[in-house]
Amino acid sequence: MSPRGSRSINYSASPLLASKTPVWRSKFIVAALALAFAGLGARAAYVQVFGNDFFQRQGEVRFARTLELPANRGRVLDRNGLILATSVVAQSLWAIPEDVDKADPKLRTLARLLGQPLSELKKKLANEDKTFVWVQRQVDEPVAKEIAALGIKGIYQTREYKRQYPEGEAAAHVVGFTNVEDRGQEGVELAFNKQLSGRNGSRRVIKDRLGRVVEDVRDVVPPVDGPDLQLSIDSKVQYFAYQKLRDAVLSHKAKAGSVVVLDTQTGEVLALANYPSYDPNRRGKLSGEQLRNRVLTDSFEPGSTMKPFIAALALDKGLVRPETQIQTAPGRIMIGGSSIGDSHPHGILTVNEIIQKSSNVGTVKMAMQMHPREMWEIFAQAGFGQKPQVPFPGAVSGRLRPYKTWRPIEQATMSYGYGLSTSLFQLAQAYTIFARDGELIPVTLLRAEMPATGVRVFSEKNAIAVRKMLGMATSPGGTATKAQTMGYSVGGKTGTAHKQEGKGYAARKYRSFFVGLAPVEAPRIVVAVMVDEPSNGQYFGGLVAAPVFSETVQQTLRILGVQPDMNVMPQIVTEIVEESF
Repeated sequence: MSPRGSRSINYSASPLLASKTPVWRSKFIVAALALAFAGLGARAAYVQVFGNDFFQRQGEVRFARTLELPANRGRVLDRNGLILATSVVAQSLWAIPEDVDKADPKLRTLARLLGQPLSELKKKLANEDKTFVWVQRQVDEPVAKEIAALGIKGIYQTREYKRQYPEGEAAAHVVGFTNVEDRGQEGVELAFNKQLSGRNGSRRVIKDRLGRVVEDVRDVVPPVDGPDLQLSIDSKVQYFAYQKLRDAVLSHKAKAGSVVVLDTQTGEVLALANYPSYDPNRRGKLSGEQLRNRVLTDSFEPGSTMKPFIAALALDKGLVRPETQIQTAPGRIMIGGSSIGDSHPHGILTVNEIIQKSSNVGTVKMAMQMHPREMWEIFAQAGFGQKPQVPFPGAVSGRLRPYKTWRPIEQATMSYGYGLSTSLFQLAQAYTIFARDGELIPVTLLRAEMPATGVRVFSEKNAIAVRKMLGMATSPGGTATKAQTMGYSVGGKTGTAHKQEGKGYAARKYRSFFVGLAPVEAPRIVVAVMVDEPSNGQYFGGLVAAPVFSETVQQTLRILGVQPDMNVMPQIVTEIVEESF
């Protein structure tokens, strides 16, 4: 019996406690719990053992990143080791848009430092669904430091490399430039992109949602910097040639101009310049006119500069000698019903004088004694109609039609440079034949230590004879007296050609050019100059292009240390002999 005052509990008073629970229900609950634990165990086994690779990859996708460690692009140097292109460290700005306070007044300062409107900056930061956006690539180091000092939340910096070009527009068409990804786009930067790029390294890391590195998960693969590239270009010669070309284009109110300088001993390109040009350090508003490397990409009818090849071939075939006399009166000749004439009649001329005075009639009379195949073979051996063996993109081959299609009038006009086309680079290389005593030498843009080995085109004796004719062309009575250079003997040939427009020729549009060598007795350089559409009253090659040749030759030979071979100043000639074209 319970103690006094105690209260007994009657279990039967509660229907819920009094009801008898079925045995199957408790067993079901236990079984369900056991099954749930078994499922969890199976899932754990799948995640940890059987499907581990899949889940590992998914985790890496979300948090693991491979950071590229950029290689430093190799420098581009001139022949003397002076820098033409180099890479400097530049910080690039990126952001996590959702972390940036769009009302932060410091964003206005940021936009000012970046040189962009505030509205444009906010537009980049507008999409908050992104976790990464570029704000601006390759910011100069002083500006990057000012931006870092602002301490704007959500704005971060990463290190990249920016290309710089110390020679600016003078060497732009040689060196070219890279894009923001440091890949070559023009010139040597494009032609040797793979060599200069080196090999990027990598670093495998785990990042948090803010982009901060938590830990490294793999050994760092260090980058391999690109090797330096040494060109054949002499930056002093390059700058001077560009400067004189620019002055000529501007003074003659021309459309454009080009100049190329070759070393006849090694085949090295000492200078290659065009105007208009551009500054590769500032490429905001570039046009196709500025980017065109006209020395290699523009082809034109070479005009009278082809006459020395006809004279050399006629000498080689035994058809004439330098002193052979040819009647050019009355200054015109009929070929297949078409008339070919000189600028004015000359009468009887020797072969020497035909080249000196640039007689079309005399040249045609020599050419028509040859078989078309003979002319075609010589032109082809000189490199016409073939793409130059240089790595520049866009180099043209020019045009040299098969000789079987030539009509008599076409054979005649080709002898003085009409009916075929060439680039200025091809023309300069072809004239190495006369500089190297009858051998055509290969050309190179890279620094060369050994003399170039040439391929014989003309006999040594006849090549030297034609070289003397080229010297006469720059002497009194010739078409290029303005090519004379103080202290050095020079030889060369003028050219003035009507510009083609559609199927015909423009009446008052010309290309003026001059190609020559110096010194005459032992040539060290070949220089070719072209001025496109001079429109200030003068258009003959001897008046427009020859002075650029003269100044470039004088400066180049001095830089190369070539001793003067003349003790007298160039003769001042007031009368200019007009060339036939």
